[in-house]
Amino acid sequence: MITLPPEESLDLIRTLRMASYGMLFSGPSLHYWFNFISKVVPKKDVVSTFKKMFLGQAVYGPIINCIFFSYNAGLQGETIPEIIARLKRDIIPTIKSGLIYWPLCDFITFKFIPVHLQPLVSNSFAFLWTIYLTYMAGLKKPGVKVITSS
Repeated sequence: MITLPPEESLDLIRTLRMASYGMLFSGPSLHYWFNFISKVVPKKDVVSTFKKMFLGQAVYGPIINCIFFSYNAGLQGETIPEIIARLKRDIIPTIKSGLIYWPLCDFITFKFIPVHLQPLVSNSFAFLWTIYLTYMAGLKKPGVKVITSS
């Protein structure tokens, strides 16, 4: 049995935030993304696989990461300026990390997995990625300068 010390107990609210993100955004968007990308680039040869990988990194990745950080921060009560500051601070490092992690995952998924199973396989890779995202999302709120006119 796995137990945590009392000071490291399970954060139920954070767990629910992540589960709701997966159910509302990640799961459905992956379904539509993989169906869309298989229609736009239908072949499974190496060149087509690299095209799909590029589109995932250039289009899907940045959009879904912005949605993740915005949704998570919004549920934690951050204001719009705080969410924007978080995106400015976290999105580029996250995308850079994604460029290291996702290409191999995408190559395997697009080259060897049938389209109807691609969301499942991608979600398996995403499990590890989500650990990284929750770490990034858990970083201290960025400072926000509020300019007021007096």
